[in-house]
Amino acid sequence: MRVVGRPDEMRGEVIAAFVLLKFGHDVTPKLRKELLDTVRRELGAIAVIGDMNFVRMLPKTRSGKIMRRVLKAVTLDRDPGDITTIEDEGSVEEARLAWNELKSEVR
Repeated sequence: MRVVGRPDEMRGEVIAAFVLLKFGHDVTPKLRKELLDTVRRELGAIAVIGDMNFVRMLPKTRSGKIMRRVLKAVTLDRDPGDITTIEDEGSVEEARLAWNELKSEVR
């Protein structure tokens, strides 16, 4: 799981989590609840997950570093900027699709 902060009108900022699913695993309500419960138990009530996005890949540089600024740009509906060092450009679209899917579920 990788997280970035996202502005929230009520709390100031909440966590936008991007959860990398292992091959053969699917998103289920049970998995979502277990992850939320684990964060609550380990980090306490202060760690509020506003969004949990499930993805098959994360945007990484060719050297393997996760590009958190790209995830932040996705949650803010902004252009991710220069992604010439990205390992797989499809990972940006993967994160964007997960984010948009989550937003449509809420509406």
